[in-house]
Amino acid sequence: MSQAGSSNVDARTAAAYGFCRAIARREAKNFYWAFRVLPRHKSDAMCAVYAFMRRADDIADDESKPLEARHGEMKSWLEAWRKARSSEPETTAGEPSASSSSNDCADADWLVFFALSHTQRTFAIPDELLEQLVQGTAMDLEPVQTYATFDDLYRYCYLVASVVGLVCIRIFGYSDARAEKLAEETGVAFQLTNILRDVKEDVERGRVYLPFDLLDEFGETLDELRSLVAGRDMTERERAMLATLAIRAEKYYLAAGRLTPLLDRDSRAAMWVLVTIYHRLLVRIAERRMEVFGERIALSTAEKLGVLVRGATMAAWNRVAE
Repeated sequence: MSQAGSSNVDARTAAAYGFCRAIARREAKNFYWAFRVLPRHKSDAMCAVYAFMRRADDIADDESKPLEARHGEMKSWLEAWRKARSSEPETTAGEPSASSSSNDCADADWLVFFALSHTQRTFAIPDELLEQLVQGTAMDLEPVQTYATFDDLYRYCYLVASVVGLVCIRIFGYSDARAEKLAEETGVAFQLTNILRDVKEDVERGRVYLPFDLLDEFGETLDELRSLVAGRDMTERERAMLATLAIRAEKYYLAAGRLTPLLDRDSRAAMWVLVTIYHRLLVRIAERRMEVFGERIALSTAEKLGVLVRGATMAAWNRVAE
């Protein structure tokens, strides 16, 4: 399924996309690097999707508000989005400021909805995928979040990451149906990487994404995880437990290598940038012997710039080769 977008949009739509781009530039720690090597109309679309995702995540993660308030805010925001899908925003958007926040006022949400609606029409993105994305994000509003088995965790990964992949490939363009399953598995690889990187912060929030069947296999308890958060040194058993999840992620990254050639040529470099950054993060975690309860593991800006330069070169070559 390959869709041709248009970079010729009216001023109102351009302003909405500009607002979303400012959010992506400010907040998208890894995604924005890939956006920059896409053709402009696809990059704009990715920024719109990201801004929508970011808003849902921000509502779910705002610990300054009690869970009940966040539930209410998520419900109101979701209702506003559903309304926006069937009617144009009533705001007359001017050129948004790059320093604006998507939380400033209701008009900010309308700008994101307006850009997202244009993206959905341009790239044939069904409402169902975005509804699933919000469903996954809303799971983070549970007071305590645990998973009995890896299959249960896979379902969560599907909703919050694979769905994103399925949206992305509609923007990237593809014609081989195999791309959909490969995008699903690539999304799981990304999310497992996030889970490993963020395990300390998540346990602090009551979110234990390490499934109980994995904990049981290595004789680990929730109390022991909490003691790691409190500063206890990791045991070799615990390193092996996390390495087991990393090996699962590594297997799912194999899907990314098969996915990239199935995408439209002008989007392959963006996919390569995304996969390279996330996979290097997983490798870095393994190199640190799964030491994820201390300093947060991340790639440096210089490393990401190196990946971006290679991605931009790849994108330029692909344009010449078309």
